[in-house]
Amino acid sequence: MQVALDWKQGMGFCGRAADGLSLDLDAYPEVGGTGSGFRPMELLGLGLGGCTGMDVISILRKKRQEVTAFEVRVNTEQAAEHPRVWTQVLIEYIVTGKNIDPAAVERAIQLSSEKYCPAQNMFKKAVQIETRYEIKQAG
Repeated sequence: MQVALDWKQGMGFCGRAADGLSLDLDAYPEVGGTGSGFRPMELLGLGLGGCTGMDVISILRKKRQEVTAFEVRVNTEQAAEHPRVWTQVLIEYIVTGKNIDPAAVERAIQLSSEKYCPAQNMFKKAVQIETRYEIKQAG
């Protein structure tokens, strides 16, 4: 993998992937940014959530679960002092569907955590990660 960042101005950068996709990064105004892009730590959270979310939805589909909506929330706590690393992570999976089997959801989360998601497996070497899930019946 290779990514690149071009400085725009102030604390703003444009990040781009090798395939040409791009997104803006910036800092909060109180530290010199304009708030016009994602903060780098937000991107780490999004990457973690996307990685495990893609695993879980893929596994649930293979298990023929009738998922109609799916949300992954990543909540982090940061140290008060610099470098302000994450001290705890909670990943919440909200699965909406018809007759969703809790055992299938638990197994999908376990497989993502232990086998498939490189982001989660990398982060858990540095920070405690807790997972929770909620199943909602589709109307």
